[in-house]
Amino acid sequence: MNNNTVKSIMTTNVATVSPNQTVQEAARLMSEKNIGALPVVENGQIKGMITDRDITLRTTAEGKNASIPVSQVMSTNVVTGTPNMSVEEAANVMSQHQIRRLPIVENNQLRGIVALGDIATNHAYDEAAEQALTNISEPSQPQA
Repeated sequence: MNNNTVKSIMTTNVATVSPNQTVQEAARLMSEKNIGALPVVENGQIKGMITDRDITLRTTAEGKNASIPVSQVMSTNVVTGTPNMSVEEAANVMSQHQIRRLPIVENNQLRGIVALGDIATNHAYDEAAEQALTNISEPSQPQA
């Protein structure tokens, strides 16, 4: 196995929620696992991502009940990577799209996830992680 691939650093036992689970269930899982984002998966396929920020902005801020389904607040335009892409490619994709977590998909099935921290803790990729974080930390233009 090439140690320069995403496969070598990705987390494989990924906590996920299904689109019909409640926002409260997603928030509870995030709290239990101490994570800020969950892939939304149905039959092994990624349908979206839900973050603690999605819950805050699309549920709490709008006065919605936490018993609404995850599908109503998740982001659906999910950027993904593949197990065989290089770590540098993954860092570039994350930087370009200003995301801190990249779900890894193979044959339409979720195989793992790479967080910016996974790249940053591997000293061989310090430069890639630093560049990605610099770009992610810059404020983006508000979406119209």
